[in-house]
Amino acid sequence: MTLQVRSRPAPNLLKTAKVFDFFCGCGGASAGFRAAGLEIAFGLDNDSDAAQTFQSNFTGAEFILADIEQVSEDAIDGLVDAWADHPLLFNACAPCQPFSKQRRGVADPDDTRLQLLYHLLRFVYRHRPELIFAENVPGLRDGSAGKDLFQRFTQALSELGYRVSHGVIRSQDYGVPQRRGRLVLMASLLGSIAHPKETHGPDSPSPKYSTVADWIGSLPAIAAGETHPTMPSHRAARLSPLNLERIRATPPGGGWRDLPPHLQPNSRRSGFKGYTDVYGRLRWNAPAPALTTRCISYSNGRFGHPQQDRALSIREAAALQTFPIEFTFTGNLNSQAKQIGNAVPALLAQRFGESIIAHLKQLSQNDY
Repeated sequence: MTLQVRSRPAPNLLKTAKVFDFFCGCGGASAGFRAAGLEIAFGLDNDSDAAQTFQSNFTGAEFILADIEQVSEDAIDGLVDAWADHPLLFNACAPCQPFSKQRRGVADPDDTRLQLLYHLLRFVYRHRPELIFAENVPGLRDGSAGKDLFQRFTQALSELGYRVSHGVIRSQDYGVPQRRGRLVLMASLLGSIAHPKETHGPDSPSPKYSTVADWIGSLPAIAAGETHPTMPSHRAARLSPLNLERIRATPPGGGWRDLPPHLQPNSRRSGFKGYTDVYGRLRWNAPAPALTTRCISYSNGRFGHPQQDRALSIREAAALQTFPIEFTFTGNLNSQAKQIGNAVPALLAQRFGESIIAHLKQLSQNDY
């Protein structure tokens, strides 16, 4: 790179780290980092609805609504200078769709989303944050579309002096009520950094995984197409008469194969080989499958309520993504579902945020 590097004084590691959230979406990662004790200083995203959600929940943070390709790395000079004596954490959870196993076919080499992490490097090179966090689908590291990109990204960080740790984790091992495998990268200019230990599952402090019932079992009942009068975002999509008949015939934990022949979708009965986990209900006493951008659609995944004859509401989907109950969303129903499905589970970010705080504390005690 031929970018200008700015010098920063060594921060006071006892001061609260400031989070600069690139590709912030609605703020799932920021919600978790804030819960851990970090402070959110900045957000950047190109989705106007997600931007409004982020800004309404993180009122003290600066925000840029734009594609990162269109933002100069010097655009945040003033904000970086304002927090010169604080450690900085650059969070970079870029859109994962080009690398997802849910994607059909081969990734388009001209898809500009494949290059987003390189644009982040412009900001890293100029400002040298002490810490970097990135979360994405495992295909970013292991898939054909992302493997070379990820290797070059981690190599660039190493050449800049970062100690890098990355690996595929299971979100349910950190208390998230979803079976959701994710690639997590952590990098530090200050010294070696490691992923936190699992909090849930065998040989952990909580042997049992969090379940759907733990997170949405106490929410009030509503019908398909209904909005709860007092609970924000507790709104469920309508169901067609046919899909209402289907979900009434679906047992808890069941799917389209459990339907009588006359209710089974034609594409499934004719030997469809695509997604099979559709037209399904969740199980109360188990984690949910990974939520997607269509997490409130009964026909697009196992997103039917375990008991009520409807799909998940926005509030329930947000709860399964471990957003706090007071977190509010803006945009229409589909936009809110997209924001939630694209988000980093807040509790996952919280656990990693806590480990980042421990990393800084340990270094401060070692007189870094």
